[in-house]
Amino acid sequence: MTLVVDIVKHGKRPSESFSREKLHASIVAACLSVRAPEGQAEATAHAVCDAVIVWLRQRPEVTSTDIRTIAARYLKSHHPDAAYLYEQQHSTI
Repeated sequence: MTLVVDIVKHGKRPSESFSREKLHASIVAACLSVRAPEGQAEATAHAVCDAVIVWLRQRPEVTSTDIRTIAARYLKSHHPDAAYLYEQQHSTI
């Protein structure tokens, strides 16, 4: 079964379909950035993506901020340091 959810982007950027691969890569990158072993990063990303997909099933459209918030919530239980980095990735300092 293919999950079809539109992700509404910020500003004038066009919406796009949800991509598990894109979410997975961003979670792996956050984990690797805080020096998690590659296997742990992959397993964590897999678990977080699965949880986000369950959350998405009842939603035909969400914002990119919604995805980031929900992914960070699940990531926090697996790797708090990576979750913090993931949440702050788009913040302006």
